[in-house]
Amino acid sequence: MSIIKKVVMVLLTVGFAFSTQAADKVTIQLKWVTQAQFGGYFVAQDKGYYQAEGLDVTIKPGGPDIAPPQVIAGGGADVIIDWMPAALASREKGVALVNIAQIFKKSGMMLTCRKDSGIKSPADFRGKTLGVWFYGNEYPFLSWMSKLGIPTTGGSNGVTVLKQGFNVDPILQKQAECVSTMTYNEYWQIVDAGLSPSELVVYKYEDQGVSTLEDGLYVMEKNLRKKAFVSKMARFLKASIKGWKYAADHPDEAADIVLENDDTGAQTEKHQRRMMREINKLVGNQPQGIGYLIPADYRRTVDVLMSSDSDPVISKKPKGAWTHSIWNAM
Repeated sequence: MSIIKKVVMVLLTVGFAFSTQAADKVTIQLKWVTQAQFGGYFVAQDKGYYQAEGLDVTIKPGGPDIAPPQVIAGGGADVIIDWMPAALASREKGVALVNIAQIFKKSGMMLTCRKDSGIKSPADFRGKTLGVWFYGNEYPFLSWMSKLGIPTTGGSNGVTVLKQGFNVDPILQKQAECVSTMTYNEYWQIVDAGLSPSELVVYKYEDQGVSTLEDGLYVMEKNLRKKAFVSKMARFLKASIKGWKYAADHPDEAADIVLENDDTGAQTEKHQRRMMREINKLVGNQPQGIGYLIPADYRRTVDVLMSSDSDPVISKKPKGAWTHSIWNAM
């Protein structure tokens, strides 16, 4: 056998061994249901970016009864998407979550109010009923009210907090003057239900100085001591970022990919395509690239969460709550 043939045989053998090698399994738990909020991950899966990195990725939808920190603590996921307030609160309670990447640079959270309620500034919240999401989503709101010096115990000098379901019915039915919304989702549900933008007043947390970091990727701290896990997460992050870049350049196609993965059939093309464009405005565009956690953003989030003297979300500044080790391993 000639030397050339021997080389070819070796290359074929190596290639066959590589192709038959089992892909590393990764399970990611979403914070919410299948929608364009998570478009980058569905694109990465659809376009084969995960497969190209030797990964077999399972994307688990979330929902109102699913708490990502509980899922990962119970071994049901390798990585979760969560908002930093909930993640840091969980960490203080013993679930050692670590942020390995921060996909969203800006907050999409808002308080949307009816203009006919007479609310012209946050000072007018007093005596009003405000819809607030709980299950970890209430922390930025409580910090904001603390900053304003407005009690959340009701009365004419405070606000009455309505535990808002994951819909906008309270503002449509005038059960609340304001409700919690996201720039990419519930706000547009209100508009689609018949209230025009001219009939609404919105207060973005980003503009009020109380914004906290939202959709980040979190893993259990103990797993970061395993070289194989770090390698797996670095490849996962690399492919996910590629998915987010594609979603930014092709928002309609990305939204359609999300719709193909929606087993409930509850989402619509109009809403998802609009959502994908709004989501792309929140994804980080920092010089380092999508997913790079800027320490100053982390510190701002911690400061907001500790701003309440009476009932802070976290009682002390966390240690080891984020890392660039996965980013650096890409």
